[in-house]
Formats: sequence, structure tokens, C-alpha cells
Amino acid sequence: MRLVTWNINSVRARLEHIDHFVKTHNPDVICFQETKVVDNDFPLKFFVEQGFSHYHIAGQKSYNGVAIFSKIPMERLDAPLWCGKDDKRHLAVRFEDGTVLHNFYIPAGGDIPDPEQNEKFAHKLSFIQ
Repeated sequence: MRLVTWNINSVRARLEHIDHFVKTHNPDVICFQETKVVDNDFPLKFFVEQGFSHYHIAGQKSYNGVAIFSKIPMERLDAPLWCGKDDKRHLAVRFEDGTVLHNFYIPAGGDIPDPEQNEKFAHKLSFIQ
């Protein structure tokens, strides 16, 4: 299995790059983070035309969002809410052979590495603990 993970920073803005990458490297599975699009607006047709007929998405407008596209059948697994927030940062799937894959988008944390001075950094630490 050829698996790729990519912090895409807006999937809709990067379709040309995705097309080139898929044609060049022929991955079986692509995990995206920071898709920045709600589920109903996701460019699913583009991915199906690329051969990714199996997919699970958890989108969020402007922020976050994760997606898994696969040429191999997979089933979505339950994923917990992290830090009590439903901010679309985690997808989990199981492939037919039993392999489980988790796709995470970990909070960046901001510029100040002090949880008392920086709420974003505190959130990152909470997320990874």
C-alpha cells in the first residue's frame, strides 16, 4: 500500500497540485489535514475521477478538517472528541485486511511556547497528552 499524508491548507485551492501528485506517484491512500471545507462543499467528484472511490471526510469551514481518500475499501471507525471540542481533527478507518489508520491534524500552538500566556499552545499540549 502506498500511503501519503499531506497538510493541504485548503484542499479546493490545491486541486491542481493534487492532480499532479496523483499522476506522478499513484498513491493508494491519501490523508489530508487542514482541508478547510465543509463536507457538502468537498470536491468529491475530483477524487472519484482520480480513482479514489472510497473516502471519509470530516470537514470544517475555514479551519481544520481531515479526509481520507482510498482506492482500497475501508470503513470509518468512531473517533473521540479531543479536548472536548468537535473541531474536525481526527478520522480513523479500518481496511479489509484489518489495518487501522488514524489521520490527525494536531493544533499548531502559536508562536509563544507557554500554555499560561498562549491559549493555542495550551490547546496543543492538551491535544497531544
